Amino acid sequence: MPTNAKNLIESYYAAFNAGQPRAMLDLLTDDVIHDINQGARETGRDKFAAFLDHMNISYRERLTDIVVMPGADGTRAAAEFVVHGEYLKTDPGLPEARGQRYVLPAGAFFDINDGRIARVTNYYNLQDWLRQVGAK
Repeated sequence: MPTNAKNLIESYYAAFNAGQPRAMLDLLTDDVIHDINQGARETGRDKFAAFLDHMNISYRERLTDIVVMPGADGTRAAAEFVVHGEYLKTDPGLPEARGQRYVLPAGAFFDINDGRIARVTNYYNLQDWLRQVGAK
């Protein structure tokens, strides 16, 4: 288990890029809060796992240029990164997937409790993503 906020968040993104959702989940509290970009707030590791399963069916993504900015007291952190993705399977309510590729700047905010991630809030420009995948 990482010993500080920066290492914790870097481990989270390393697991993401390695395609290891179980390792990501191991870094979360049981009651993790997940604020989905321009969507709902979900609570619990089981809901986060279901979200990851859904995302892995519809999208293939890799993050680059990750910069982690921990708060001074270690209870919060932020990260900025670039998402390189491919839209694999149509997500309900979104344009049809045809293997479109996209590149998006994104950011996330984290709360940290007892060495685990207690909140993940993600942000990216949905209109930019829609434009890149050819929404009409």
